[in-house]
Amino acid sequence: MKKIIIVLALLIPFFTHAQKLASYTNMVADGYNFWIYTPEDYNPAAADKPIILFLHGSSLCGNDLNRVRRYGTLDALNMGRKIDAVVVAPQNPGGSWRPEKIMNVVNWVEQHFSVDTNRFYVLGMSLGGYGTIHFVAAYPEKVAAAIALCGGSDLKDHCSLCQVPLWIMHGTADKAISVSESQKVVNAMAACGDTSRLRFTKLPGQSHGDLAKVFYLEETYQWLFAHRLNDPNRPVNKDIDINVSTFAKAYANIDRSKAHFTVVDGATGKEAAPVQAQTQKTASAKPATSSSSKYHTVKKGDTLSAIARKYHTSVSKLCKLNKIKETTILQIGRKLRVR
Repeated sequence: MKKIIIVLALLIPFFTHAQKLASYTNMVADGYNFWIYTPEDYNPAAADKPIILFLHGSSLCGNDLNRVRRYGTLDALNMGRKIDAVVVAPQNPGGSWRPEKIMNVVNWVEQHFSVDTNRFYVLGMSLGGYGTIHFVAAYPEKVAAAIALCGGSDLKDHCSLCQVPLWIMHGTADKAISVSESQKVVNAMAACGDTSRLRFTKLPGQSHGDLAKVFYLEETYQWLFAHRLNDPNRPVNKDIDINVSTFAKAYANIDRSKAHFTVVDGATGKEAAPVQAQTQKTASAKPATSSSSKYHTVKKGDTLSAIARKYHTSVSKLCKLNKIKETTILQIGRKLRVR
């Protein structure tokens, strides 16, 4: 009986583990500051969870880690999207993502957290899309699958990308980074020979910010998890699709009613302010009013480009009026100033 009690006492932490987001600063030499998310049933003794690396765009660069929670995989988790993985989200202080610095962070995480290294995935957008391409090219033997959104590349050699199941997506109406930048990557890979592991999706009429919806789709993570490093010949999954019509359900099955994880300082374990409270404060902030102002209440399926067309304005003007970025995720119910 005594042995049973001891065993149960040891197992209780594994059964009661809550979703947690931990910040780490100045932890890795020649690396980045970063967040680590662990899911509810994370078991430090099991090594059964995949690892996802999220690389943000230029609008989240800086030295305040909280910026990395504004959109992307961490925000999707906080909004209630279920992602059964350990998520690593470094912050780039500025400039291009450096693959070797990212790898230093990844190595540290794999030494201190229990993960399945056969299921290591990367996804990033804009600057993070470039970072994804560069990281995969530098470490093709490490990445089981990757998604690069509205990015590009300045690499001289793209041939190593052909070894990895890679999905490149880009909106045809992207004014920030032309779809031609992704096309250049695809053409360079084709010049190497075999592109059977590549998927390239041009999304008609989609702007730069529209691609951020990919982070909130269930299909995104299903597609990543469909690949493993030890798959024979490492084929790319073509059964799961993401297209413009898929974007309409980006926020489906997401519970925004509560904070979905505890935020702590990774070094001290001290709890920080709830993420949901900060998200709600941002979402409910009202723009300055004037007698000539006009507003639009965001509905399901709305995009900045669609709202701009409706009110005969531009995305850049909407962003300026509301002090937002093209990559800002539109929360349903938010009032946007359109005039």
